[in-house]
Amino acid sequence: MSKIGLRKFILSAWPFFLAVLVFVTVRYAVHNSRFVELYYSTGVYPFIAKLFSGFSKLIPFSLWDVFWALTILQIIGGLVLVVFRRVKLGRYCLRLLQFVALLYAFFYFVWGFNYFRPKIETRIGWEKPKADEKVFRSILDSIILHTNSSYIPILTSDYPTIDRLVEESYRINSKELGINFPNGSRRPKTMLFSSFFAKSGVSGYFGPFFNEIHLNYYLLPMEYPYVLAHEKAHQFGITNEAEANLAAFVICSTSGDRRLQYSGYVNLLVYFLSDASHLKDIKDYIRKIDKSVILDLRFQRRHWQGLRNETLDNVQSAANNAYLKTNNIEEGVKNYNQVVALVISFYNNSGKSNSNKP
Repeated sequence: MSKIGLRKFILSAWPFFLAVLVFVTVRYAVHNSRFVELYYSTGVYPFIAKLFSGFSKLIPFSLWDVFWALTILQIIGGLVLVVFRRVKLGRYCLRLLQFVALLYAFFYFVWGFNYFRPKIETRIGWEKPKADEKVFRSILDSIILHTNSSYIPILTSDYPTIDRLVEESYRINSKELGINFPNGSRRPKTMLFSSFFAKSGVSGYFGPFFNEIHLNYYLLPMEYPYVLAHEKAHQFGITNEAEANLAAFVICSTSGDRRLQYSGYVNLLVYFLSDASHLKDIKDYIRKIDKSVILDLRFQRRHWQGLRNETLDNVQSAANNAYLKTNNIEEGVKNYNQVVALVISFYNNSGKSNSNKP
C-alpha cells in the first residue's frame, strides 16, 4: 500500500478504531465499577462537566436540540444528494457510519461512563433493607402526611427562586448523595421541541454532549422543582433513573421551602401509590389524601393525557427502554419506579423510618 493509500485508509478508519477502543473500555467498565468511580466519575467527569457546562450556560437556547435538528437535516440532505446522484451511495454511507462511530465514542467520554459507576447504596455505604410491607405502609403514610401538610400553590414566576433553592439544597446534601459539588454550572433550558416531547410524555432530559439540562415548556408548576432536581442529578453524574428520582426527592423534601417540599412529596407519592395499587385497602390510603392534593394529581393526569400521542409515547418508551438496558440499567424504563425501594433505604439509613419527620 502506498503512502497516499495508507493515509486515506487511516483518515477513513480512525473513527471506527476509536469506537472499538471505547467499546472495549465499556466492556471493562461494566465489570469494574470502582475503577470507573475513582478515575472517571470523580476524576475526569467533574472537569468535563465544568468545561462543557461553563460554555453551554452562555447560550440561552438548547445546543443539544439544535445539534440534533441540524444532524437530521444533514442526513436527509445527504440522502437527497444520493438520489440525484450528486454523491455516491458508498461515500454517503461511509460518512454516516463515521459520524455514528464518533458520536458513540464522544457520548461515553463526556458522560456515558457514569452508567457503570457503583450503585448509590454502595457509593455512600447504605445497608439495603429487606422488603417489608409494614415498613412500606408506614412510609406511605408518612409521605401522604407530608404531602398534605406541605401543600402550596406554585407559580411559574417562582421558577428562578426554585432553581436557586435546588442548587442550595444540592450543596447541602452533596455528601449524603455522594456527588461532586459544584460540578460545573446548571442552567435550565426549555426544550425547543416541547410539544413533540410532550406528546411522548417527556417532561425533561439531560443533554450530555453540551452538559445541558432541559425542561419541557408544558411542565406543570407542581412538577417543576422535582423534575428540575431530577435532571440536575444527571448533570452530577447520576445516570440511574431511580437514583435521580431519589436525589430529586431528597433535594426537595429536605429544603426549608414548602414549594420544593410539596413538589418532592407529591411526585414521589405517585410512585408509592403505583406500588401500593395491589393492596386490598388502597382506597383507605387514597382517602387520607387531602382534596387539594387529589385535585392536583387529577389535573396532572388529565394534562399529560391531553398532550399524549399514543404512537409517539410507545415509540419513545420502547427506545428509552432499549437505551437504558444497553447502558447497564437492566430494568429499562421500570427503573424509574424503583425509587420506592431507594426511598425506603433512605428512610432506613437516615433514621427516619420510625419518624414522621422528613
